Amino acid sequence: MKQHFDVVVVGAGPAGLNAAQAAARAGATVALLDDNPRAGGQIWRQGPGHLPQAPLQDLLASLKMQTNVTLLPSTRVIAPLGSRGLLLESAEHGGVSISYDRLILATGARERLLPFAGWTLPGVTGAGALQALIKGGMPVRGERIVIAGSGPLLIAALATARAAGAQVVAVVEQAPAFAVARFGVSLLGEPAKLRQALTMTRGFAGVRYWTGSVVRQALGDGRVERVTIQRGSRQLTLDCDRIACGYGLVPNITLAQALGCEINEAGEIVVDSEQRTSADGVLAAGECTGVGGAELAGVEGEIAGLSASGALSGQPPANRAALHAQRARWRRFASRIEAAFALQSAARTPPDDATLLCRCEDVSLGAVRAYPDWREAKLHTRCGMGACQGRICGAAAGLYFGWQAAAPRPPFSPAQIGTLMAASVESPPAE
Repeated sequence: MKQHFDVVVVGAGPAGLNAAQAAARAGATVALLDDNPRAGGQIWRQGPGHLPQAPLQDLLASLKMQTNVTLLPSTRVIAPLGSRGLLLESAEHGGVSISYDRLILATGARERLLPFAGWTLPGVTGAGALQALIKGGMPVRGERIVIAGSGPLLIAALATARAAGAQVVAVVEQAPAFAVARFGVSLLGEPAKLRQALTMTRGFAGVRYWTGSVVRQALGDGRVERVTIQRGSRQLTLDCDRIACGYGLVPNITLAQALGCEINEAGEIVVDSEQRTSADGVLAAGECTGVGGAELAGVEGEIAGLSASGALSGQPPANRAALHAQRARWRRFASRIEAAFALQSAARTPPDDATLLCRCEDVSLGAVRAYPDWREAKLHTRCGMGACQGRICGAAAGLYFGWQAAAPRPPFSPAQIGTLMAASVESPPAE
């Protein structure tokens, strides 16, 4: 039997946690679900030896005191169900269906991975993926690691790897030195962010920090042993045991697309001043509406939670103004990050045709280049038809060729046959 909630929040990162807390505080019955076993999202990811950060501890403690909040960890959205319903699959309960009056999408973002020669060798991950693996318990003590790509995520990966005992031999940033320096100076206006950056980098002691540079090739016999880096007109090779390479983040919009939410040209869910999307009864907050960090996600989540529960209009004008001012402040900060770390031509240039674009189906760049769009490439080569449903290769093809990837169709993740059968019972076909 389908369980009903006033508000369902998908995603338990900073946006989802704040949204759930705000809605519950207003008296709504709330379900908060996440596909990870622990709350926190990618920004506040927990794991062995990585206890919850203070903001996460406070939010979880508050939510656990609310009797009107149901937490659903290790739970994935498999498909929308009819009008205002979702088919879920839980590690504990199997197939579950729920319905809602309001839905808040706090689905965050995923890492943008761009192919390069040898990127399928064992030992190559994304920069954010390296963080997740370390926090999940993967040992890296004594390993020589090259962290590459673009954006502040590289610095966070540096800090995590160093704390775990790895030797970070280089941070390879594609943005030019002037843009990075200008962004660094802008941190003087955000002292907390400046302190955070200085703590994570430790002044880059013992680390090469190369701007205007990109990884061109991973080399090794059976796993990574060396990496070739392009620095302007020069190519340099470094010995290493692991390469962590990620070019920023891409909003997770799969569920939003399936629900008919408007998506802008940047691939972000479009929302109004109260975080409402174009789909009736659906709101969105956090990095699925634009990548901006934990502070922006948190305030957007609070606005979405208050709006979904009907409590936003009842807030004192000063409270509403303060929330909107905070959101505006962190959106400005996000814009500075976007400008500083915009992908340059070296990162946007596709590697040679022999390089795999779609790892799931072993499809090379050369095999797809001849086609005019994503749909034709997919039909002729099976590109994007593997387990990730084009989430990785689709983002790369979009950057290289300007293609619009088709929205993934449900089921969004591999699901048990019993879960899918339950969906057919909940949503019988029309006669």
